[in-house]
Amino acid sequence: MSFYIVNEDITEMEVDVVVTAANAQLAGGGGVDGAIHRAAGPKLAKACEEIGGCDTGDAVITWGYDLDAIYVIHAVGPIYQDGAHGEEELLRSCYSRSVELAVTHGCRSVAFPLISAGVYGYPKEEALDIAVEEISKGAAEYEELDFYLTVVNQDIFDLAKEKYPELIEE
Repeated sequence: MSFYIVNEDITEMEVDVVVTAANAQLAGGGGVDGAIHRAAGPKLAKACEEIGGCDTGDAVITWGYDLDAIYVIHAVGPIYQDGAHGEEELLRSCYSRSVELAVTHGCRSVAFPLISAGVYGYPKEEALDIAVEEISKGAAEYEELDFYLTVVNQDIFDLAKEKYPELIEE
């Protein structure tokens, strides 16, 4: 199993696919999604516009355009309300659907952000635990793939180092 938590800029990673924390309209936005859209260039926005949207808990794939990555997977995480509206299941689904798309498109390496933990308000430690659990499942099932969880917030990265020292790659 090859799975590491890294403190790197996802837009600069040399992987086959980067996952972005997309909104349901696939319209770019702030945070990691805005950064990926800016780095990939205007063709990414056009491709997303042609797709038209994606349901919460699901994911779609496009080319990576100006990124080093071949593909971008747009995973639509839940907006956190109170944990009683299916948020956990939807968040888990984002990760598992992203792994499925990476596998079906022949990818060998995939980088994930921490989905829904920014403006969507998911409690950061819970989001981290769910990400680690779901990516670990993918890494165990698809040993030929390299998985990365990119964490740029230093407080969350420090928490990850404390909770998952065996997964840290600095």
